[in-house]
Amino acid sequence: MTAWLHIIGVGERGPRELPASYKLLLGYADTVIGPARFLADLEPVSRPNATADLFNPEFVSKRSFEAVARALAGEEPDHSPAANYSDGRTLLEWEPPIDNMIEQVMALRDSPTVILASGDPMWFGIGATLTRHLLPGEFVIHPHPSAFQLAAARLHWPLQSVAAISLHARPVETLHPHLVPGNRILALTADRSTVDLALELLIDRGYGHSLITTLENLGSSEERITSGEAETFDSHDVEDFYVLAIDCVPDFTAPLLPPVPGLPDESFVNDGQLTKREVRAATLAKLAPFVGAVLWDVGAGSGSVAIEWLRAARDTRAVAFESAGARVQMIAANAASLGVPHLEIVQGRAPEAFGNRAPPDAIFMGGDVGNDDLFDACWGALKPGGRLVANAVTLDAEHALYSRHLQLGGELTRIEVAALDRVGGHRAFRPRMAVTQWVVSKAVHGFVVNP
Repeated sequence: MTAWLHIIGVGERGPRELPASYKLLLGYADTVIGPARFLADLEPVSRPNATADLFNPEFVSKRSFEAVARALAGEEPDHSPAANYSDGRTLLEWEPPIDNMIEQVMALRDSPTVILASGDPMWFGIGATLTRHLLPGEFVIHPHPSAFQLAAARLHWPLQSVAAISLHARPVETLHPHLVPGNRILALTADRSTVDLALELLIDRGYGHSLITTLENLGSSEERITSGEAETFDSHDVEDFYVLAIDCVPDFTAPLLPPVPGLPDESFVNDGQLTKREVRAATLAKLAPFVGAVLWDVGAGSGSVAIEWLRAARDTRAVAFESAGARVQMIAANAASLGVPHLEIVQGRAPEAFGNRAPPDAIFMGGDVGNDDLFDACWGALKPGGRLVANAVTLDAEHALYSRHLQLGGELTRIEVAALDRVGGHRAFRPRMAVTQWVVSKAVHGFVVNP
């Protein structure tokens, strides 16, 4: 397969600073896509006359890729008369949002196309997005040093020890899981408003003494670096193109909310329907979140299990099913305040609310556990090899779990927790309601897999 798309990373100095081999690619493209500031900086190129040969994939592939190969090898480009042509390219400016941008690219499939992207296209860039839509053989990536690399170099921060995230077209609440003592964060930004939103969030979370740095126009002649504490940082002169760096310093009263499952119960707005901290930690351990895995939290209550699932592993997804409107609002508030605003919340009664979604990797049943119809729907929806965890506190629900365990196997556990309390003038441990927990993996090729 011959690649029809080349994605070229560009620095702040613009396309004119690209090496000769990349400019050669630009010359053979029928269409160049990118932001207006890059398109405006393109140099005129020589192109073949508008003959049928220009649009012949065999001609384009042979001509362009032989030429690029020579340029990459350091050979002189072909200056024969046949290469002296007029410029007939189409310059296409991006049309956000991202869904529209993907449509722009897909409409050009199999036509020689170049995308000009900022920095490294594979790090929170259009290249990373297009990997979900194109075959590997269809496109080639030509990276430029990323904004993260340039910022880490300026700050002398070892990049492998930094949380590199994007706040571009993402809620600033995405910062929350990374706000732990001593952590360092590099964040891509949307515009000048991002730093103000981040400052407000840091101060509210008790991280007002954190050192904030804005690194503007990295790699250009207009590069500027400004630093200060979050509480006193002056953002008035910050412009649109910058990386935000945060060296996390908590106040003494700042809550410690690491990504490890088992957040304090008071971290969640709830009406009492909350999987308590110790049981929640055990539940997440049995659900076993992993990179890219999908969870259904059925009867989500406050959303605590789904939220901790999303915080526990990279690129996980979760759907919280909840019928009560007031709880849906609580789930949304908790998801935002704990840094996972992308949690999908579905208001409706399960299993009708499941719809035609793709099978999940894990399901948690925290409510209506004794409902056989609901269990059958969950079990039917679960991906082969997936895990189901159910917690029961009533005798009816426990009986249902015992019956399912006899039929499907798995592991039954009784979790009993007691917390210190006062009885009159004395201290004593007061037991909480015991929780019976069942975890089972769905059959693969006809066999039940014990967890």
